[in-house]
Amino acid sequence: MLSCWLREDCLTKGAVTTGNGIEPQSAAAIRKRLSQPPKQSHLRDFIYGGIDGTVTTFAVVAGVAGAQLSATVVIILGVANLIADGFSMGVSNFLATRAERQERDLARSREEREVRELPDEEREEIRQIFLRKGFSGDDLDRVVDVITSDPRLWVDTMMAEEHGYGSVSEDAMRAAISTFTAFVIVGSIPLIAFIADGFFPSMIQAPFIWSSVMTGVAFFVVGALKSRFVAQRWWLAGLETLVVGGAAAVIAYGLGSFLERIV
Repeated sequence: MLSCWLREDCLTKGAVTTGNGIEPQSAAAIRKRLSQPPKQSHLRDFIYGGIDGTVTTFAVVAGVAGAQLSATVVIILGVANLIADGFSMGVSNFLATRAERQERDLARSREEREVRELPDEEREEIRQIFLRKGFSGDDLDRVVDVITSDPRLWVDTMMAEEHGYGSVSEDAMRAAISTFTAFVIVGSIPLIAFIADGFFPSMIQAPFIWSSVMTGVAFFVVGALKSRFVAQRWWLAGLETLVVGGAAAVIAYGLGSFLERIV
């Protein structure tokens, strides 16, 4: 079966599911997929924005609740925190992502200039890079000739191998919007019970308890999603985020209770 997968005529006959659930693709499907530009994903920005929004908003809620202030104060401070901190985090992500892109553009300009002005040195760098990858002899000469015959491929290779840049840079505006959106949407969860209590006073009993439970669930779910970007089991990532967020809430609640006694 393995020998068949190595032949294009076998690959084009249809998908065959392997023992680990991975379905081999046909040669035509592989060519089509690789010919398309890489897709940008801002799920990371969304997840971290959601975590930060939930932690900071519930910290405000817990602090106000610890000071035994009214639900109206909780809503006002919570919404103010959502908008102000969410905007601040979005702007920070925008500036950081744009700075990274500018740094990338500067590195590319430098490599393009070096390829033009110092071709022998840059060619030797390509040779050394692929020598470390295990190429030698005629194979090494051939790969160096192929790469250095195309200036764009030459620079792309140097960007990836020397500077560690991928083929696609992140869109700063979309990253900022993803962060702000997640901060506001997920970060609003701790306020839902208090908003419902404000509109329907007799419907919600102990809004802080409801807020705590809903926030705990949000912490765990967002933390579990975070595991897609780290080498960590989903349940462990969920528990980690729950513990960190819960610790922030306990500190805020205790501080609010302490200040309520001395002020």
